[in-house]
Parts: sequence; structure tokens; C-alpha cells
Amino acid sequence: MSTSPIKLIVGLGNPGADYERTRHNAGFWLADELANDFRCAFTLEKSFSGMVAKARVQTEQVYLAKPQTYMNRSGQCVGALARFYKLAPESVLVLHDELDLMPGQVKVKFGGGHAGHNGLKDIQAALGGPNFWRLRIGIGHPRTLGLQQEVADFVLHQPRRDEQTEIEATITRCRAVMPLFIAGDFARATAQLHRDNPA
Repeated sequence: MSTSPIKLIVGLGNPGADYERTRHNAGFWLADELANDFRCAFTLEKSFSGMVAKARVQTEQVYLAKPQTYMNRSGQCVGALARFYKLAPESVLVLHDELDLMPGQVKVKFGGGHAGHNGLKDIQAALGGPNFWRLRIGIGHPRTLGLQQEVADFVLHQPRRDEQTEIEATITRCRAVMPLFIAGDFARATAQLHRDNPA
């Protein structure tokens, strides 16, 4: 498992006002909060097919990105940034919604499969493998939340008010440990996040 400091943080979501508050955009929500924390602003960089922000965190140069290609083409942005800045996959952290975790839960993962998440699938193809970091933000699954919706429909709808509150609490916890990720201290960041997960 890599201990390289994180150089590129990518929030996943779909661009446009129609998708802004949908569950699939949880990665965008966290990326926006991090830009505020790091006092930097996103600008559209067409050559990278995304919104990109540059920040200095402690002594590290860090890039934040929000692909603007729609979820299933997220790799276009991530691959272009990684190539241009000569970043190893191990220094990339992807922030994304996770069906297998309940709202309020978050998990850190390095490598592994994409579990059908189209954004991760495309990034994996663009980076030539699965060896990048993921921050999995729980949004719940329609079945575990007692809903009859299909998954594709569920992720493109707004969370219920109680779910939104839990997801926002998760985002706050993720923001608190982000300097540890950027320093390459994954063990401490992971322990802190996993320890505070609701049962």
C-alpha cells in the first residue's frame, strides 16, 4: 500500500444545476468544501475537461478537480491531470458516493475493484489500474433505506433531509483529516475516520 502524499484530489459528480443536489454528487460536495478550506477557487480548464483548483497545503502543492464530463467519463479529466503533472496513481485520492455504506459512514480504500461505480471504472481505465486512493462517502442503498427505487434513479435524486444531515456530518469529518492524507499519513487518517463511523 502506498504512503505517497496525495497530490490530486478528485471529487466525482455530474455537472449542471439539475444534478447539483443529487446523491451521486457527494464527491463534488466534499471537493467544494475542501476548496473553501484551502482558500482556492475552481476554474474551468477545458484542456483537463474539468474544474480545477490549485492550493498550497502546509508545504505541499495540491490540485483539486471536479470532472465536467458526466460521471461515466471521469477518467478523461483524471488521466489528463495525472499525465500533465506527472502524478503516480498512488498520489490520487478520489472522493465518491458509496451505495454499500449508510449515510453518515465513510471508508478509506486503496486499490481494489470499482463495484459497478462508473466513475471509478473510467478512472481505473485512464490510470492503467486500480492503485489509487478512494474516500467512499456513504449514501445508502435504496433497499437498505426501505425504498423501491432502482439504483440508477436513486443516485440521481436528492437525499432525504435526515440522510443529507448525516452526509454533511461525514463531509465535515473528511475535511478534518484531509491534511493527514496530503502528508501521506494514511494510517492516522483512516483510523480517525473509521473510528468515528456510526454503527
